[in-house]
Amino acid sequence: MDRPDLVVDGGRAEGARQDRAATDVAVGILIDDHGRYLLTTRPAGKVYAGHWEFPGGKLEAGETVEQALRRELQEEIGVTIGPAEPWRQSVVDYPHALVRLHFCKVRQWSGCLHMREGQSFSWERLPVGCSPVLPGTVPVLAWLADESGIRA
Repeated sequence: MDRPDLVVDGGRAEGARQDRAATDVAVGILIDDHGRYLLTTRPAGKVYAGHWEFPGGKLEAGETVEQALRRELQEEIGVTIGPAEPWRQSVVDYPHALVRLHFCKVRQWSGCLHMREGQSFSWERLPVGCSPVLPGTVPVLAWLADESGIRA
């Protein structure tokens, strides 16, 4: 995988605080048979509550990205994933945290979607119609659009 891209909330690279430790987060880009992407809202009580993002969560001590992704998607949305294809990484400098996002594409899963943290979900084509989108998700949508030859 190439060097991760840096995304700074607010869109300005100056002032990025990369001197603090990054929190690693596994993120699943679930793609259905119709080429749609699963987006979920951040639950109430969390930073950026109500913003749309791809589902996932923090790695626990000793976990690989794939192990964390399997656990998080089972806990948060009630599905058991098949193969997780590592895709890209980005580092996002939010005011509250520096996060290293590990994006994996997932095309197979079992179980019915059940939003266990009270979040909403939507299967979206590009460009997505849901809003607001989490700042760290915006470039990911652009990368997916570029791969698909779609103008975002």
